[in-house]
Amino acid sequence: MSENPNTKTIIQELCTAYAMELETVQNYLAASVNLDGVRCEVVKKELAADVPTELGHAQTLATRIKTIGGLTPGSMDLERNQKSLQPQEDTTDVVTVIQGVIDAEEAAIAQYNKIIKITDGIDYVTQDMAIALLSEEEQHRREFIGFLKEYQKAS
Repeated sequence: MSENPNTKTIIQELCTAYAMELETVQNYLAASVNLDGVRCEVVKKELAADVPTELGHAQTLATRIKTIGGLTPGSMDLERNQKSLQPQEDTTDVVTVIQGVIDAEEAAIAQYNKIIKITDGIDYVTQDMAIALLSEEEQHRREFIGFLKEYQKAS
């Protein structure tokens, strides 16, 4: 596959998705530990349960990067962008965490859609992987949109 001139672009986009997934792991872990209060328990548990799923996404991406001739980046080469999912001083502010999760999921969805487009007709294995990951991110976003509706209604 490495002889294809599009492979470099595909690897770059997979590396971006890999960085995003690892950043999500960090931020979900932090939120699952930092949130306080009875109203936060469901969200805390969901985020804790999602950490292995998001890590699995990163592992899938890392394997694909290597398989198509790339080098999985180390921590010093990973960009960070999830500003809305950073820990809050108010550890009971579950709505901000939920919105941060939705923002992170929407960014992941956009990235997987980008990978699906650039691999179309070129790399069907990577495209199929991106479609599967996209489906999981869309389901996760939908779940947190439901949480947001409930918490906003209760406020």
